Amino acid sequence: MSDVRPGRLKVYLGAAPGVGKTYRMLDEGRRRAARGADVVVGFVECHGRPHTEAMTDGLEVVPRARCAYRGGDFEEMDLGAVLDRRPQVAIVDEFAHSNVPGDGRNAKRWQDIEELLAAGIDVITALNIQHLESLNDVVEKITRVPQHEKVPDEQVRRAWQIELVDMPPEGLRRRMAHGNVYAPEKIDAALANYFRPGNLTALRQLALLWVADRVDEALQEYRSQHSIGGVWETRERVVVALTGGPEGDTLVRRAARIADRSAGGDLLAVHVARSDGLAGGVSAASLARQRRLVEDLGGSYHSVVGDDVATTLVEFARAENATQLVLGTSRRGRLARFLTGPGTGETVTELSGDIDVHRVTHERAGRGTLLPSRRRTLSTARLIAGPVAGLVLPVLLTVVLAQVRGTLDLTSEALLFLLAVVGVACIGGVASAVIASVTASLLLNYWFIPPIGAFTLNDPNALLALAVFAVVAATVAGVVDRSLRLSRRSARATAEAETMSSLAGTIVRGEATIPALLERTRETFGMESAELADEPPDTDGTAFVPAGLGAYLVLRGRTLSSSERRVLAAFAAHVGSAVERARLAEAAAEVEPVKAADRMRTALLRAVGHDLRTPLAAGWAAVTSLRSRDVEFSPEDRDELLATADESMTKLNRLVENLLDLSRLEAGVLTLNLRPTSLEEVLPMALADVPGVEVTDMEEIPPVLADPPLLERVIANLVGNAARHTPPGRKVLVGASALAGRVELRVVDRGPGLPADGRERLFEPFQRLGDTDNTTGLGLGLALARGLTEAMSGTLTPEDTPGGGLTMVVSLPFAGQAVGAEPTKQSPGGA
Repeated sequence: MSDVRPGRLKVYLGAAPGVGKTYRMLDEGRRRAARGADVVVGFVECHGRPHTEAMTDGLEVVPRARCAYRGGDFEEMDLGAVLDRRPQVAIVDEFAHSNVPGDGRNAKRWQDIEELLAAGIDVITALNIQHLESLNDVVEKITRVPQHEKVPDEQVRRAWQIELVDMPPEGLRRRMAHGNVYAPEKIDAALANYFRPGNLTALRQLALLWVADRVDEALQEYRSQHSIGGVWETRERVVVALTGGPEGDTLVRRAARIADRSAGGDLLAVHVARSDGLAGGVSAASLARQRRLVEDLGGSYHSVVGDDVATTLVEFARAENATQLVLGTSRRGRLARFLTGPGTGETVTELSGDIDVHRVTHERAGRGTLLPSRRRTLSTARLIAGPVAGLVLPVLLTVVLAQVRGTLDLTSEALLFLLAVVGVACIGGVASAVIASVTASLLLNYWFIPPIGAFTLNDPNALLALAVFAVVAATVAGVVDRSLRLSRRSARATAEAETMSSLAGTIVRGEATIPALLERTRETFGMESAELADEPPDTDGTAFVPAGLGAYLVLRGRTLSSSERRVLAAFAAHVGSAVERARLAEAAAEVEPVKAADRMRTALLRAVGHDLRTPLAAGWAAVTSLRSRDVEFSPEDRDELLATADESMTKLNRLVENLLDLSRLEAGVLTLNLRPTSLEEVLPMALADVPGVEVTDMEEIPPVLADPPLLERVIANLVGNAARHTPPGRKVLVGASALAGRVELRVVDRGPGLPADGRERLFEPFQRLGDTDNTTGLGLGLALARGLTEAMSGTLTPEDTPGGGLTMVVSLPFAGQAVGAEPTKQSPGGA
């Protein structure tokens, strides 16, 4: 199999059910078959739509595999048959579908498709936007319909092609009204609930934005592969440069307004972690606050390391294909700008090219402190000005002192020349100081030391003056050089600390997944890529450090300095820790079922030790008394003992049945007989043992698809539990309603209710949450009720009762829905 080229995946992504994904998918299959490709239909769900079913004509359809589950008969794709057939192209519908448990190799349809791709088979598939993992909760908030079928986003993003199938909301609603999507009896409920115009508009926007992100990723990859540095204005991207200064909030809000002017615009905030330029005057607290503001406004925060702020900003903007760059006007005053030259803003504007640069004014403009030079070492201007000053400044001083000859003595004149040498040393460093000291000593010797107008190098005083000038120049230059080196070290330490602080913040916020850390590493060091490898690479243009556990963190791009490699080692340690945590999480996940089974066994033993012994002891005592020949019982006493034995055996039988049913549910072998069931049929038997229950009118409620005896036990358990918590004098209320293809049965009590954090624990076996009476049973009632309900493709959820108490809601599908539907599926069907 290693020589087989992996197949290519094409996904038709629908904004909503009914937009025509399956039709388009089959149409492409027919076109490929017409061009000579070997195409088969591995699995397609037409939902009874004649136009879609007609598209399968002329295509080879692989027979489906039939399987039984919990008493139902289901059909799934026959993965083995498709692999044996080995076509060039396989059409496999419903990418997010869950396979019937216990049947086939994989739990999910997308895992089946992975096997087809690995075998070299191209696959065409389809799914709706609500099935994407990242959008699942958003869609549920919009439509109020839970989506149980989910697929990881990365499984869809890896597709060779993703094609959006879209339709305006009114067009889709007209298609539904004409009966081209759902059966006539479902149309009104669907249009009034899931398919409202607002819902469809929101789903459409979600789909467009998700696909736009995918297209943007492909564009970035193409630009990187072809070394395209120019900006392609395909999407508005606004980069705002943050310094950690007080003007940051103003800049972020201004940049957010610019990004909001175009739909889908992105906001990116960047901070350059270094000592000069934008990093001067950094306030860690302000930077953290600004980061939170960026994230609150829907943007992303980035921290990068760069030796030159302006160049780093422009390179970052080009790498992100930014269209606009927002900077604050300088906080330096006019004198500071005159002395230190152009600042970061001016340089960014010169380097920006086709990126628009916005210089935003703010209240701190021109009032800040003097920022250090933009460069880490002496600037080019100072390197040139130093030697020039070393030659020119002593000459100018000689001219001035020659005009006032006789006013100052030789000592004062020598001190002035010494001051000039010190000034030149501060400007240009050691080389300029040496030039200035030689020039000044020669001029002082020639013009001011007798005999004036001649060099007296044999004079000890002249030689002493020259030596003093050289020593002073070297000392001052050495002090300046040392100060610069210490400043650079401090700057690098500060930059490294800020970078590591940013990394720590990423981990604290829960972004420390391995892909997130790799992307943060690539971004921080300005590299082309960052990945984990099992062995060090042997190609040029790469940097690597061990990440522990036999892995290496590999970066491709520019050559890193030694100080950057030290920081990279810290990043590698965090990545290694993330890998270790991921492996530990996998190991813990494997152990958790064993722990759960052990907890279940322990709870069962404890429960059996008490709750099963009580009815057994009572029944045994009654039977033993009846068999005793030493006591003559009256007919009344005999009847009472028989009643006690019968009641005890009934309780014991009920407990054992509950235990057996729960074990069958856990094992997935509970036999179901699903058929149309009226609530009026099962309620009388379910409520027979519970007095004082008020039932609303059930005549208008349609039949549900259920197993009558099991539904009766569900209702009996719920009503019995409600009766135990309802105060004396109050009644348990049982009501029902029909909505969107489902019937909701509500069992309402007026008890103390339940806090939100106890909702899920309510359904755990062998506990009696909130009960004070330990003689009321094993605590299996609600656990069994939920298990039986879910086995019948329903749901059981608790709600607060208005005015106090708890309401248990049983939701079951109408009897008119197909029995072969996936047991847990509730969301609207495909298209």
